[in-house]
Amino acid sequence: GSTAMVPKLLDTFLFSRQFISYNQCLASLFFIFLFLNMQSFNLTILSYDRLVAICRPLRYHMMVTYRSMFQLTCAAWAFAVFLVLLAVCLITRLSFCGSLVINSYFCDHGPLYRLAAPCSDVVPNKVMAYLISVFLFLPMVFIISSYICITHALFTITLAMKTCTSHLILVAIFYLPINFTYFLHSIIPTNARIINLSLTSVLPPMLNPIIYVLKTEEFKESCYLFISL
Repeated sequence: GSTAMVPKLLDTFLFSRQFISYNQCLASLFFIFLFLNMQSFNLTILSYDRLVAICRPLRYHMMVTYRSMFQLTCAAWAFAVFLVLLAVCLITRLSFCGSLVINSYFCDHGPLYRLAAPCSDVVPNKVMAYLISVFLFLPMVFIISSYICITHALFTITLAMKTCTSHLILVAIFYLPINFTYFLHSIIPTNARIINLSLTSVLPPMLNPIIYVLKTEEFKESCYLFISL
């Protein structure tokens, strides 16, 4: 996710190279939205893992297996690729007869198809924009619901919340800027929208390996052995 966004972002802001070819724009659009949706789906899968671990601990090893996690992850990848690829294919049918300036810091789907509005039918693109938004926010609804169940279970399980802390941090870092941007887009400045979306695109993928590696038992045992030596 970071490698799809950061190189062009640095090139644009540090070296003022604000031009991109049509094919590169479509490729950038595909990969950025693919990884953005996958980040959302991954957080949902992790919330399912925490939900089962705390609310159904005796059945955890039956419900959360390598096979089930592999199937969930593959399904998320397949659905994300299909959804974003369809959005990109619908962009290719448009004719851009007016301005070619994209009002965003990357080839954003909304600003891109709106450029073709004067001379093309963009209704299918609007539908896809709504679908992408829905499937970006539906996982958040599932995550919130799962933590309502987890909070209810915590009344009978002590110290279980620490297993969810890292996941909650990543959920907050990912969804708070997105919610702030999409629900208040009419009143926040363009630069604030750019900063919010760039942070939510870069920070969670960067923090994922750091947070989860530091919490693994293997890492803790290695650190303990190193300190002992």
